[in-house]
Amino acid sequence: MKPSAAEAASAAHEHEFEATHGLPEALPAGEHILWQGGPDWWALACHAFHVRQLAAYFAAMLALRAAFVVSEGGSAGDAAAAALWLLPLALFALATLVVLARLSARTTVYTLTNRRVVMRVGIVLTLTFNLPLRRLAGAGLREDAATGIGDIPMQLAGREKVAYVHLWPHARPWRAARPEPMLRCIPHVREVAGLLAATWSAETGVTPQPLPAAQVAGEVRTRAEAQLA
Repeated sequence: MKPSAAEAASAAHEHEFEATHGLPEALPAGEHILWQGGPDWWALACHAFHVRQLAAYFAAMLALRAAFVVSEGGSAGDAAAAALWLLPLALFALATLVVLARLSARTTVYTLTNRRVVMRVGIVLTLTFNLPLRRLAGAGLREDAATGIGDIPMQLAGREKVAYVHLWPHARPWRAARPEPMLRCIPHVREVAGLLAATWSAETGVTPQPLPAAQVAGEVRTRAEAQLA
């Protein structure tokens, strides 16, 4: 039978239990776990839920509100009262996003085996995405040099793809037409990327070029992962 798209990136609903932590069923003979991890919740809050940008936006709105009251002849007390009246709404919005980020990080498990990458994601509805290493066309690395936390976006081979809405926030931003599953906001990301490249090489028989030695902030496309990139 011809392999389906789900073979490269299949989503399975989690039900009552997991046979192994982060996996919907026991691994077949010959397959074993090399690494497991998940997002750093604060990094996820900042980079996926944009908490810092939203906090800056609310601060600017409160300042503008106070400035408007003063410009209309109001006192400093009137300006403070006008700004403080909106403050609970801003704090509620920020707190909601922080809670969502924490729940998302807590319920996410990324697993790398010697055969595939498995992403168990979802807060209420849990999905498991199985990405066989042989179906990966490439991968990338984005690292914050100050913290060592970063992302590993993965490109699927051929016409294979997973819906962006099913992946988010575990998807590379601005790739809705051709979604890229992403191991997001993981600590020690460079070590994980190197392990992924080595495992991909062992599975496919293709030798990737080495990862760049220098740590960088921002996104880096490494031809270390894209022969795996």
